[in-house]
Amino acid sequence: MRQTLQRKPKAKKCKQCRTTFNPDRHLQSVCSPKCGLELVAAKRERDRVSIQRRERREIKERKEKLKSRADHLKDAEKAVRDYRRAYELSIGSGCISCGKSQEEIQAAQGWKTGGAFDAGHFLGKGARPELRLVPANIWLQCKSCNAGSSKYACKGLTVAQGFRAGLIERIGLEAVEALEADHEPRKYTVEELKAITAKFRAELRELKRKTA
Repeated sequence: MRQTLQRKPKAKKCKQCRTTFNPDRHLQSVCSPKCGLELVAAKRERDRVSIQRRERREIKERKEKLKSRADHLKDAEKAVRDYRRAYELSIGSGCISCGKSQEEIQAAQGWKTGGAFDAGHFLGKGARPELRLVPANIWLQCKSCNAGSSKYACKGLTVAQGFRAGLIERIGLEAVEALEADHEPRKYTVEELKAITAKFRAELRELKRKTA
């Protein structure tokens, strides 16, 4: 009876250290017990990370489902403000109210929590909620001016007056008056708020990519 000769396994790369080795058996995928243990440990770590990601995604999805319209409005406003703040900083703007440069503000207020700069509304969202998400109503302010802690913005003007004067200098009196006269109701649906949030988060990512 003729005995079938078993072919010797071909040389292959170790799945762990990637060095070429001659396996003792066809299904052997690592070159040594050490690499075998490391491969198992690496798979366990990948599985652990994958589970954590899935759990975080599921928690995020559950939280998203529990959000109210007010929560989505806050998300949208934050997205618009974050973008406007980053954009104004990227083009070298100073504080719209006091007129100080980024360097001056950073030197004096850089120690503050969240940084020295905010994105402030020209027409406040309390009195003019219809302009809450309008980018033309949101500009770079230093922390002091946005908090109203500066008694005077510049040239003896109040913070609000300084904001208006700075805005006229930036976009012109006609545009400022048009903004002040804008009383168009804006009743956003939840889906519209989600779209605004997504849009400005995407624009912020793109801005960061371009300025990196």
